[in-house]
Amino acid sequence: MADRTTSGGRSARRTTSRKHWTGPLKLAAALALAAAGLAGCAGGADGMMRGTGDLGVVIERAAGRIQVVETSGMTRLATVAGLGDLSHASVVFSRDGRYAYVFGRDGGLSRVDLLRARVTHRVMQAGNSIGGAILQDGSVVAAQNYAPGGIRLFDAATLEPLAEIPAIGRDGRRSKVVGLADLPGRRLAASLFESGEIWIIDAADPRHPQVTRLDAGREPYDGLVTPDGRWYLAGLFGEDGLALVDLWQTPPAARKVLAGYGRGETRLPVYKMPHLRGWAMAQGQAWLPAVGRHEVLVADPARGWQESGRVALAGQPVFVMARPDGRQVWVNFAFPDNDTVQVIDTATRQVVRTIKPCRGVLHMEFTPKGEAVWLSCRDEDRVEVYDTASFARLATLPADNPSGIFFTVRAQRFGM
Repeated sequence: MADRTTSGGRSARRTTSRKHWTGPLKLAAALALAAAGLAGCAGGADGMMRGTGDLGVVIERAAGRIQVVETSGMTRLATVAGLGDLSHASVVFSRDGRYAYVFGRDGGLSRVDLLRARVTHRVMQAGNSIGGAILQDGSVVAAQNYAPGGIRLFDAATLEPLAEIPAIGRDGRRSKVVGLADLPGRRLAASLFESGEIWIIDAADPRHPQVTRLDAGREPYDGLVTPDGRWYLAGLFGEDGLALVDLWQTPPAARKVLAGYGRGETRLPVYKMPHLRGWAMAQGQAWLPAVGRHEVLVADPARGWQESGRVALAGQPVFVMARPDGRQVWVNFAFPDNDTVQVIDTATRQVVRTIKPCRGVLHMEFTPKGEAVWLSCRDEDRVEVYDTASFARLATLPADNPSGIFFTVRAQRFGM
């Protein structure tokens, strides 16, 4: 078919052809603008696009702020202030690793955008809080509180309050809540210190959570869930042993394990409570800090959680943490040995290295695949990074009175 010619001598077909091209050009321009907008949303504090898989947070406890760090280059990216009393702060992450939920000792709960290095939401939700958890699907954040004792649930996107569960035991007393951990099936587990109970909380409907109460023992002081989500373990301060719940059992029930580990021995003064949240599963065994003793207990889940060994240490263990491949367990200690870190080879169950990185080693955190470990040096205002194969110091980062170190890889694990 021949082209028709307009009065200006131009081809009508060519005019039509150019008109057809305006649609794709407009679409391309729109996509370019959208990409620029996404780049702005995904940009870090320096304006560059980046992912979140190697990000983390260092708590600067005295200053009430956090450092946003990255583990690939071992650098600080930004600081975020205005987070209140961080003297016992802990952190959980959104499932995409972009947002950190910071629980302050003063009851403040803050949602921090790690890419933009700013607080997006903040609520004062209690008088004294020591941590929290985030549900399996990332939709609900839960805070565990000392005063008033209880658990509060919040919408993870807005921090809108959803429910409050007062921690009132069977004896009618209000208890401090410890050991809050997320479980499979939109559930939580927690321990009540004064009333000696473990609660399993079904939060499928977060506005109307349902509680199952179990007897734990005297004064559960912390709790954890195994990486597979099957077992919840609560340490007992008021007696030797631990309380264990099989979460696959219906209905769940608690029983005592390792009940005789200190029998007949005088317990040493406890200068700092062990933190079971920093326990270790390695070589198919559980590696647990013994309360008031200079040793780590090894328990075998395949043999009913019976004790399978002990490792003598330089002091009272606080955190007992496994390298991600399970070959090493790193241990730090309570005062007066808090300048020391020991490394256990889990194949031989022997201490293979003792290092003294600084005074006041409060916390340890492994990089996602465990090639390095970060140590907070509270009393010397810095963070140390060590190679876990050679034990060489890789980097030193200044930090004001640092305590907890938390990496976004925790978002992909139960109980973290």
